[in-house]
Order: sequence, then C-alpha cells, then structure tokens
Amino acid sequence: MSAAKENGPGGRAHHLGPQLLAVLGIVYGDIGTSPLYAVREAFFGPQGPSLTAPNILGVMSLIFWSLVLVISVKYLVFVLRADNHGEGGILALMALVIQGRGQSRPRRLILTSLGLFGAALLYGDSMITPAISVLSAVEGLHVATPLFEPYVVPISLVILVALFFFQHRGTERIGIVFGPVVMVWFAALAVLGVRSILHAPEVLMAVDPRHAVWFFVENGARSIAVVGTIFLVVTGGEALYADMGHFGKRPIRAGWFGLVLPALMLNYFGQGALLMRSPEALPNLFFHMAPRWALFPLVLLATAATVIASQAVISGAFSLSRQATQLGFSPRMDIQHTSSAEIGQIYVPAVNWALMIGTIALVLAFRRSGALAHAYGVAVSSTMLITTVLLYFAARRFWDWGPVSACFLFGGFLAIDLAFFGANIVKVASGGWFPLTVAAAIFALMATWARGRRYLMLKLREEALSVEAFLHNVRESKPARVSGAAIYLTGNPRGIPATLGHNFAHNKVLHEHVILLSVILEEIPTVHWRERAELEPLGEGLYRVRLRYGFMQDPNVPAALLQVDFKDFDFRNSTHTYFLGKETLLIGRQRGSGMWRWQKELFLFMSRNSRNAALFFRIPPDRAVELGIQLEI
Repeated sequence: MSAAKENGPGGRAHHLGPQLLAVLGIVYGDIGTSPLYAVREAFFGPQGPSLTAPNILGVMSLIFWSLVLVISVKYLVFVLRADNHGEGGILALMALVIQGRGQSRPRRLILTSLGLFGAALLYGDSMITPAISVLSAVEGLHVATPLFEPYVVPISLVILVALFFFQHRGTERIGIVFGPVVMVWFAALAVLGVRSILHAPEVLMAVDPRHAVWFFVENGARSIAVVGTIFLVVTGGEALYADMGHFGKRPIRAGWFGLVLPALMLNYFGQGALLMRSPEALPNLFFHMAPRWALFPLVLLATAATVIASQAVISGAFSLSRQATQLGFSPRMDIQHTSSAEIGQIYVPAVNWALMIGTIALVLAFRRSGALAHAYGVAVSSTMLITTVLLYFAARRFWDWGPVSACFLFGGFLAIDLAFFGANIVKVASGGWFPLTVAAAIFALMATWARGRRYLMLKLREEALSVEAFLHNVRESKPARVSGAAIYLTGNPRGIPATLGHNFAHNKVLHEHVILLSVILEEIPTVHWRERAELEPLGEGLYRVRLRYGFMQDPNVPAALLQVDFKDFDFRNSTHTYFLGKETLLIGRQRGSGMWRWQKELFLFMSRNSRNAALFFRIPPDRAVELGIQLEI
C-alpha cells in the first residue's frame, strides 16, 4: 500500500479549496441525499415504532452513532488507509489482498469471489440510487400541492431518462460544476435543521448512546427493522473509498468533518425535533421542515442534488467496468474517454443503457421511494460487510497487525456490519431480492469469463511451440524475409503464438523483424511509463516485448511501442503490420475446463460480443490482420 496520494492524485499537493468543491460534487452526493427518506422510513409503516419522545431520541442516537462509528471511524480512519497504490474501491482492495505469492489457492479463490460479488452488488446500487433519490426529491411536490401526486412517477422518469441520455457528453469538471450546488444543498440541510431544533432543543440529548440502548430494550424485535432503515444514513460510505484515487485522503476527510457530518446531523436532529412537535408530518418529514414559500425552491434543489448523486454512482459503475475488464473479469467493452485531460472520465455505452433500463424498471415497479428502501439497504450492507472482511486481510498482510489486534478491531466493525446486514436481509421478499439477483447474474458473468479465459490461455500455452524449436526451424529452412516489422499479439509471454506458427507454416516467409507482443495487465492501478516496456531479443530478427499496464489504465500499443529502443531498427520509420488471432470457439467434450454446459454457452456469447482487440489496444485498423484460430472448450 502507498501513501503517495495523501495530498491528492499523483502525490502532488493541491489547494484544498477547489479540491473540497470537487469532493462535495462527487463523493458526498449519495450520502448527502439520505435525509430525504432515512428518518421517515425508520418510523413509517405498521411495524414502525410509536412516535414517542424516547423512541425519537433512540432513533436519533442510532443515526448519530452510526455515522460516527461507520463513516467517521471505519471508513475515514481505517478503510482509507487500505489504498492500492493510492487507489480505492472494492476491486482495488481485492486486487491488493490477492496479489503476490505465498497465498493458498483456496484463500485466493475465496477472496476473489468476495471481491467480485461485492463489485457486482454495486451495479445494483447504481440502479437503485438514481431511482430512490430522484423519486424522493420529486415526491416533495405533492407536499406543496396534492395536484402533483399523479405526476411524481412520470416526472421522475423524464429526469432519469435525461440523466442517462446525456451521459455520453461526459463529466469533465463535474466536481467543480456540481460542487457549489451540493455546497448550497448541505447549507440548506443545516439551516433547516437548526430552524427546527430551536423549537425542540431537547432532541440534542440523542448524542448520549444510552438512548440507543434504551430503544433496543424497549422495542425488542421491532428495533431490528428500524436498524435496517437507519442503515440508509451510511449508504455513501463505499463512495468515499472508491473516489480516494481521484482526490486523495485529505480533502475527503476535510469535507466530511468540516461540512458534511455537521450538516447531516443538524438536519437529522431537526427532523427528530419536528416529529416531537408534529408527528403528523411523518409521510413527508423532510419537506415539512421548510416554510411554505420555500417548498418549490427546495424541491428543485433536492432534485438537483439527487441528480448529482445519481451521476456519481453512474460514473462509478463506468470505472468499475473498466477495472473489471483490465483485471480479466469482463469481456472487452467500448470505453469512450470524455475528457482529453482526465483519464478517469469515461463513458461505457453498454453499461449506461443497462443501468437506464434497470432504473426505469425499478421506478415503474416500486413507484415510491420508501418501497425502494428495502432493496437499497440489502445492496449496500452486503458490500460494506465484504469490505470489512477484505480489510482484515489487508491489515494482517500490509499493516503487520497481529491476529489479536486485527480480530479485536475488525471484529467490532464486523459486528456492526452484521447487525445492519441481518436487519436488511430479512427484507429480501419486499425488494431486497433485486440487488441480490442483479449481483448473482453479474457475478456469474464475471466468474464465467475469468474461468473461460484462464482455460483458453492454458490450452494455448500447452499447444504453443517453444522459442528454441521455432528458431531452429528458421535456421534450418532459411525462409524468405519480407521487409518491415510484423507484430504478433499474444497472451502467452513465453512461447511462440499460434498466429505466427500458422502464418509461417502456410506462407513459408517471415518479416525482417518479428515482434512477439504481450500486454500484461497488473493487479495494481497504474504502471509508470518508464516501466511500461520490457524488450528481450530472441535472435533471428525476433524480439519479445512485454507492455505492462495497471487496471486503471487503458492500453495504447502503438504509443507504447514508440518508446521501445529496438537498436537494430527504427520502429518509427519502418512499415509494420499487427497480426491478431481471431478465436473461433467450439463447444466440445473437453472436461479440463471446469465449466458446465451453460457456462460454455455463456462464455461463447460473451466472446462473440467482446470488443475487437485491435480497437481495444488502439491499433490502426488499416495495419491489423486477423488470423483465424479454432479452439474447443
């Protein structure tokens, strides 16, 4: 792990002001919109606790200590320390704990599976967050007038369709543009909260944890359902970690303790104070804190804040998809860069339209933000639980913590996560099934792709001709040599690729210079350009080149080859052609693949729809030649 990005991306010190604006615009949009529905859901419904002063203080105390223990302590103090060369997020954490030698195969498989399932859950979260956030904001309209009630769902759908439709335009400078809006939003949260607290200041006694303990004692089993809804106040925790690589730890921590946490707590306590005075305000608790003249401006501000929160999770899904592709858990996809200055700003069309369809289906199926709360809690509580488990192994391996100290601290975090997970998992039938179903489907896709590619690579390596045997054949046959350079892309960084072997066997000619090129994707976020290329002369005009990239980088083969010093010839001025293998996969009776029939069918489908390798590696189409290879799985 590295502390290189403590002061910001790339380890460079930044002015904190602009960084804080960017942090507010991207990192805290999700957790910042929770006041729209979290407190309401804790009391709403037939199983909600009665609206007595002790119960209200108990819920407020649970909210306060959840934010302190889960976000302030667990994520801000400990999770942000688990950086994979400055990058965060569950896939970066998974790559961190599985890298290196000395780990048993079963442990590596379990940790990889946990990380992949946690990542798969985030796709469900990326559908639920826009739906619940936008619905909860637009629902404020019928507080101003009941006339808007029939139009809540149509208006929400229009906003969501527009949000996904404009994704292709990119999010360049999104933080600086959205930051001021979110800052106004947090200021409004604080002002509304203070205004309400002044009428019932006794709500501030909720900071005493004894009120939370009393709540559990008095409400018994009913308190379990409340814990599940209170979890909604911490649902932005994973965003803090995932965006660490963009901003660094310092601005994220400063934004939380300097503005976000105080504003959230003032608003939550303000909602508690309003309940003490006017229990009938519960169905639209948040908007009832505002004076009548401010309702429409507040609905507009809330809608803007929820759109920003939705934008952040959608962008996170794009980044997650690129990481999964680079780590070998997803087929190659069309990844479009939307900024010439920031490599992290990307657009993935296939993911965007899949998320849009899922989000629209959720709005049409559930129609109310409260109904979506169950699905939301299951998705995020499961991911947080997996993060804690992976964090334990990171602490043991990279922080040199002993088993006792690691178990003591992370056992405490695990107990909190299990409480939230247990309170939410009982809601599977009422909506929690959705993120679990999405996660199971995406996990099956990623696991099938990884297993299929691993099997094909092993099969190609077994069938590959050794370099020594090929060179001996060249010396013996003395083939005609064609001027220029031939570049053969191969996933095997040792033997002779089948494309070269077949081409030589059929045409009996070789280019004057032959480059065996392997693109190696490492389990670290970035590889410095000076360490990108490794050149190994093999003799007889053959060279082996290994290009290394991190999982946060996009391979650009032609640009990387320009940095290689071939000594024997000038690559810049030579004519060169890229040879790529086009695999035609057939389902046979092979038993060594470890795949069921349905997995083989799925793997074939994904392979056929995988993005062309030439486009993925930025190879000019007019210089690429594809040679067909038949493989049986």
